[in-house]
Amino acid sequence: MSLVEQVYAAAANAGLLKECLWQPADGAPVESRLVGFSAPDDTLLDGLASSTEYVITYPASAFVGLAARDTVLIVGASFQVREVRAVGDGAEMRAKLTRL
Repeated sequence: MSLVEQVYAAAANAGLLKECLWQPADGAPVESRLVGFSAPDDTLLDGLASSTEYVITYPASAFVGLAARDTVLIVGASFQVREVRAVGDGAEMRAKLTRL
């Protein structure tokens, strides 16, 4: 288990992550993972900054193949993926979302 996966496991155990459901476009079964989720007006960095968009973060080993125009379901709301990018060394991913 990578360091990023360990951090996400610890965050999940602390109740800091949200469940995210994704139906891959290739018809594979629905995938469910716990992800970091920030929404507009959420505070980041312990109150030093504010988020202005919907974003999920997750280990690169989760949601392999998630791409722009895919749809995810988080906390009962649907979002369309706008962009997916690797963070840092590529062990973590960040996806920008638009609420549907």
